[in-house]
Amino acid sequence: MVYIVTLIILILIIQGYFKIADCFNIIDKPNQRSSHTSITLRGGGIIFYFGVLSFFVYSGFQYPWFFLGLSLITLISFLDDILTLSNKLRLSFHLLSMGMLFYQLELFEFPWYWIVLAFILFIGITNAYNFMDGINGITGAYSLAVLVGLWLINNYYLNFIKDDLIYCTGLSLLVFNFYNFRKKAKCFAGDVGSIGIAFILLFMIGKLLLTEPSLVPVLLLGVYGVDSILTIIHRLILKENIFRAHRKHLYQILANEAKVPHLIVSTIYAIIQLGMNGFALYLLKSDYSVMTVGLFVISLLLILAVSYVLIKRKYFHLHQLA
Repeated sequence: MVYIVTLIILILIIQGYFKIADCFNIIDKPNQRSSHTSITLRGGGIIFYFGVLSFFVYSGFQYPWFFLGLSLITLISFLDDILTLSNKLRLSFHLLSMGMLFYQLELFEFPWYWIVLAFILFIGITNAYNFMDGINGITGAYSLAVLVGLWLINNYYLNFIKDDLIYCTGLSLLVFNFYNFRKKAKCFAGDVGSIGIAFILLFMIGKLLLTEPSLVPVLLLGVYGVDSILTIIHRLILKENIFRAHRKHLYQILANEAKVPHLIVSTIYAIIQLGMNGFALYLLKSDYSVMTVGLFVISLLLILAVSYVLIKRKYFHLHQLA
């Protein structure tokens, strides 16, 4: 019953947000870097914050520092969607928010160099997740796939986090997907959505890593990770500014140059990630040695990387990319 009430509340919230966004002209206008052609409401991903807020209230305010960090990063990302803030201001809030997440995870008990590395990785992953949000359905579908992997591990291998957080986040993703996973999306996630959901998933994956130190959790973000890292390498080879907007991610090439429908590309990414989730659960439950598990993880990522290169070579040289 609680989840039904939560679902109804989330639907009402996003409908209310649509009215606000329409009133204040919070929209995404297409440009030469975009993968869409019509003006669409931006910031619908704010619903992810309210999904976690519902958990926070129902659970008696569990994970308070994580929630405070999420609140800050959601606020600055939403303001950036509306006003376009300076990089320094955004980075400052990201660092502060990550610090709160790390405090919740008790990472500050580790040596300083591990903390520095964690800041670099978590902020890098958050921004990469944001860059991957470029076509209809991809953020919602892929995030739901990652969440399924976390739920499987939490329920069939090791309980590392409250199931209610997974369920409330999942409900917010379902609501968002209803309006975004369409040929003509009703709304886009915006930075508030893509960065917000990345922050939420990173908290869960961080909890898993600390409970079960292993390379296996890397697989839970494997598809996005391979696309993001190899695209950065590709752009460095082309001597491009990697911080400028572009259309060289594999999903963008498939959608824009290969003309594969957005929803099919998003579904493919989600399905591949679901497969990796199943493999991750298998490895965690296996009796393989740490070295063998590591070799399996690396091998799977290499297979993805080779597939990325082969598919990209086929289409990249056939079209002049902006």
